[in-house]
Amino acid sequence: MFDTLLEKLNNETYITLETTPGHSPVFTPTIDKIASLGLDKYVDGFSTTDNPLAKLKYNALFAAKMLQDRFNKPVIATMSMRDRNKIALQSDLLGANEVDIRAILALTGDPATMSDQPRTKGVFEGDSTLLLDIISAFNSGMNYAGKPLAVEPKPLYPFAVVNSYAKNPKTLQKKIQKKIKHGALGIITQPVYDLESAKILLEMKENANKECCPEKKKAELIFGIFPITKLRTAQFLSAHVPGINVPDIWIERLRLAHEKGEKEEYKVGFELSKELFEDIKALHPKIHLMTANQFGIAKDILV
Repeated sequence: MFDTLLEKLNNETYITLETTPGHSPVFTPTIDKIASLGLDKYVDGFSTTDNPLAKLKYNALFAAKMLQDRFNKPVIATMSMRDRNKIALQSDLLGANEVDIRAILALTGDPATMSDQPRTKGVFEGDSTLLLDIISAFNSGMNYAGKPLAVEPKPLYPFAVVNSYAKNPKTLQKKIQKKIKHGALGIITQPVYDLESAKILLEMKENANKECCPEKKKAELIFGIFPITKLRTAQFLSAHVPGINVPDIWIERLRLAHEKGEKEEYKVGFELSKELFEDIKALHPKIHLMTANQFGIAKDILV
């Protein structure tokens, strides 16, 4: 299953769909919605998020297990450094390994100050590269302290994230290089919104692969795409989310559409997003689609 995913990542069209578990003890309704739309037929795999924005959600590893069992497609489970120390990280990986949750997206995590839980404190024993190093140790048959595990784990497949934009491209390339150096096989970008930025990111990835680890298997870049169908979403991402650049032309077209009404605003935003998806797919068909569980939009983008 995971070998097939990596084969597609490195040689074919590769599309994954993000799912966000809810503030609920049940994840089945999310799975049922995906099934009712037949979305599993349009993607190569899924991902699950891990308490984004430090808000309490259903566990990403359990959600990944349920998705994987239902659709028989690989799921990349996110694990954040914010909420676990080295013991908890490794314990979760051990349990996940036996039930075949073995593709892991390593994140540092949003600040605990954003949490909806009173007086929450972040752990942050390291950034996401610490988790990548733990995965490397597991893939060598030992824990992070260098002690051999009683049974050698099944291979783990590490993924990482990177911003899609930076005022200083060299800084961004160094971050990509750092993730590759620590073992990431796939680098998922924050949402991209124009082809020129995508081309620059591809060049950075190529340079990072050459400079970092020329003797190793190359890491692949995966473009994050987050459809925008509202002016306020475009304005928020542009003004308040570091590492994302929404072109002025998108904001202007959405502003004009917004003045004509909600339906026109949605129509223009969807057209911009769909065109971007097709252009990115033609340039580099490695895409991670994020829709904040708006799976109807996801299907309209994918078909």
